[in-house]
Amino acid sequence: MGAADVAYRIPSEPRSAGWVRGELRRQLRKWGIGGELVCVAELLVTELVANAVRAQAGSGAAWVGVRFVVAGGRLRLEVRDGSAEVPVVKDEVEEDAECGRGLVLVDALAGGWGVEADGIGKVVWAELAVVGAV
Repeated sequence: MGAADVAYRIPSEPRSAGWVRGELRRQLRKWGIGGELVCVAELLVTELVANAVRAQAGSGAAWVGVRFVVAGGRLRLEVRDGSAEVPVVKDEVEEDAECGRGLVLVDALAGGWGVEADGIGKVVWAELAVVGAV
């Protein structure tokens, strides 16, 4: 499997998560990736974009960066925002809370995930194993 990547700059708005899901689906099809992995990847990228948009709320930041990379048998989903706030998996979330479960899902479903500071904000990434694509 070779390496391939694609990157986007999207508006820092909640509705952008839907656009990113569609673009991810299209790109994965192009790379020959299908099945359950697509559903899991869509869920992960939705959570990462939602967290990035929420982290930037009120800051005036207009954009979020999104990148999909397939290399070395892994699909890497990256979301860059301008906030230095590091996301944390919450041990407990109130039953009726509207948010706070996203990183629990990312932690449970991804083969790995993490945060990298980039001097302006951060990149939050998640990876999934991929078999034969690109």
